[in-house]
Amino acid sequence: MAIAYLALGSNLGNRQKNLSEAFELMSGQVMVQEVSSIYETEPVGYEQQPFFLNVVCRVSTGLSQEKLLRLAKEIEKKLGRKSSFRNAPRPIDIDILFYDGLVMEGQELTIPHPRLTERAFVLVPLAEIAPELVHPGNGKAVRQLLAELGSVSGVREWGRGEELLNRRRNVSRIR
Repeated sequence: MAIAYLALGSNLGNRQKNLSEAFELMSGQVMVQEVSSIYETEPVGYEQQPFFLNVVCRVSTGLSQEKLLRLAKEIEKKLGRKSSFRNAPRPIDIDILFYDGLVMEGQELTIPHPRLTERAFVLVPLAEIAPELVHPGNGKAVRQLLAELGSVSGVREWGRGEELLNRRRNVSRIR
């Protein structure tokens, strides 16, 4: 089984419900081991849109990284995400941050996620559940990447991650 870290975000519709449904849809293919608190975050890139709810989770899965990406895209489509411009508003966004210490760059998928070190909305929840996780591309721990980022003023704790999981049995540890 592979260990992966996923970032989920939503800023259209019922954001909390969208995140919860994404977890439910992935539950047959991944085992959620740990989930961060839910954070409300200001939009990045295109700022004329609603705030996001963001969460990061650690999962174990028998899926390859390509199949995990395919699952994420299927869930996004099922929950109403449409192709649009970069950083557009969306009901759900699922990104693979890390996958078993793998470093790869492909046309469809780059691991580790190429912009995770620039994003407080990813690093804050990731540091909550995996502060000592080492980025295999640069050798720095997540806590160090967060410290180097500086300001995290646009990221506020909003709720508990367990609210998204409906206390399902396939969650071994929640924050």
